[in-house]
Amino acid sequence: MSAKPNPPLPAGHRLPGYRLLKLIARGGFSFVYLAQDEAGAQVAIKEYAPSDAAGFGHGLKCFFEEGRALACLSHPNVVRVLNFFRANDTAYMVMRHESGGTLRQRLQQAGAPLAEGWLRRTFAQLLNGLREVHARKLLHLDIKPANVLLREDATPVLIDFGASRRMACADDAALRPVFTPGLAAPEVHSDRSKLGPWSDLYSIGATLYQCMFVQPPPPALERLGRDRCVPARESGAGRYSAALLGLVDECLRLDPLQRPQSVLGLQKALLGPLPARLPEDPKARLRWIMGVGGQ
Repeated sequence: MSAKPNPPLPAGHRLPGYRLLKLIARGGFSFVYLAQDEAGAQVAIKEYAPSDAAGFGHGLKCFFEEGRALACLSHPNVVRVLNFFRANDTAYMVMRHESGGTLRQRLQQAGAPLAEGWLRRTFAQLLNGLREVHARKLLHLDIKPANVLLREDATPVLIDFGASRRMACADDAALRPVFTPGLAAPEVHSDRSKLGPWSDLYSIGATLYQCMFVQPPPPALERLGRDRCVPARESGAGRYSAALLGLVDECLRLDPLQRPQSVLGLQKALLGPLPARLPEDPKARLRWIMGVGGQ
């Protein structure tokens, strides 16, 4: 097994059952190619290719196990993994190629905050997919506007699992965490033993925050030192409902136990009627977010 990642493969290169058309994306742990299968259908292929060779073997094992887990997951709001295999001393994950643009691109094109009705509908659908991911005992850990694809019919798809999500492996200590400052929960930075569904829900809240205010909240590590994050309730007063603003603030709490604990609870809060003002008592507030309480 190679100790160093391979360079990007050229257009026309053949992998078992596929021909590469072009490189379409690269990140800290992978290359993504547009490719064609033997039937002529276009697919996206992600190659495990970390920029840092440290922990390569363990990371490769995790990447392959992720492919195995995600290949069993079929949901319209989660990128579909069609195949995974080893070649060239690394691993490849073959995914359905989706047409459309990312939520990040939509934000850039709009150049302004997105409407509340659209946000509620879109994120409620996205949470359908995340709920299925969590049901498989998996975490995404890098949810952000760039990792939400919007199909041409505007339905959202959660993408970019690859090597950025580690929970398919029992032992995560040897791997450098992948995260986006401002969008990752504090435990992703500091104490990965506390990771759970609530970690992805912090990122959902941060992504909503960016959609509402065009920029993400301050990085969680900075907030742990001195929290300068202006609550959404203050920044968005008059533009969004107090209920939605309060929900975003709940997701962005630094203490994992004070955030929504499940996707279903957050989804109910997005779709169902919310109080105009969330209760001040933390336990009562959490019951509201979980969709199991009242005033």
